Amino acid sequence: MPFGSHESTTQRLRRAKKQLQIGDQVYLYYDEKILNQTTEPAQLIADEQAYSIWFKPYGMRSQGSKWGDHTTIQRWADTHLHPQRPTFTVHRLDRAATGLILLAHKKQTATALAKLFETRTIAKKYRVVVHGQFFNTPQTYTQSIDDRPAHSQATRLNYNPMQNRSLVDVTIQTGRKHQIRRHLADAGYPVVGDRLYGSTDHTKNLQLTAYSLAFQCPATLEAKTYQLPEDALPTL
Repeated sequence: MPFGSHESTTQRLRRAKKQLQIGDQVYLYYDEKILNQTTEPAQLIADEQAYSIWFKPYGMRSQGSKWGDHTTIQRWADTHLHPQRPTFTVHRLDRAATGLILLAHKKQTATALAKLFETRTIAKKYRVVVHGQFFNTPQTYTQSIDDRPAHSQATRLNYNPMQNRSLVDVTIQTGRKHQIRRHLADAGYPVVGDRLYGSTDHTKNLQLTAYSLAFQCPATLEAKTYQLPEDALPTL
């Protein structure tokens, strides 16, 4: 991935049409392992011009690093939206998780949407399959994540005694790294397919899907809700 440097600043060049200046240095980074990775295609749920909603598949990253943005939802949107527009990451979804992710296509829209996440005025819902018989009453978890406040609420929808697994609906008010996975694992109910926080079943991918986003559109002030159909959600 090329980088341009001018007057002691460094930036990632994502398009070949970028104009370089005398004195710029270009660095090329190549990682065959990363470039050989593939994922299922992302699905466009809604194109609102200033922002878009996508269904992110398992294994697709929310954003890249200085080494590149191969297999990221940002790169996918850049190359598949018509007409093409700049893409800005507003929030993240675990690489192993699936579900709805929101991307902005204007800087001012990105700022406004990021503010909604910061002020916790975006309602986020997740469908999760966990090991064990989850509580039959709603549970609230407030354990800090990396010394930062974290708040999750989980409600059992169903239980399969043959599999000893529960289907759980989760809402979060904060968006800490691996928040749902860590809260549920700490409570003794690791998410099925979670290789990082204690699941012993490695035959399935992570059974955690972000299925609903609801917020007030910063441009029109309309109430917006985007939700995946039931057949796209984890089941027992």
